[in-house]
Amino acid sequence: MGGLSELLASLPEEERFILTMHYIRSMSAKEISETLGVPERAVQSVITSGKSRLLSALNPGQ
Repeated sequence: MGGLSELLASLPEEERFILTMHYIRSMSAKEISETLGVPERAVQSVITSGKSRLLSALNPGQ
């Protein structure tokens, strides 16, 4: 298992970018959607699925 930076690097670029904006830059889904010009629901979906994917990779078998 790699570290968090390796896991982030393995994600698709858009997903990695949105997760970085949300968790590292502490931006809300609304702020990200306004910045990127995409629907807030789409951003929320990426955050939810990306978080789930990262947690699964960090905790295999759980």
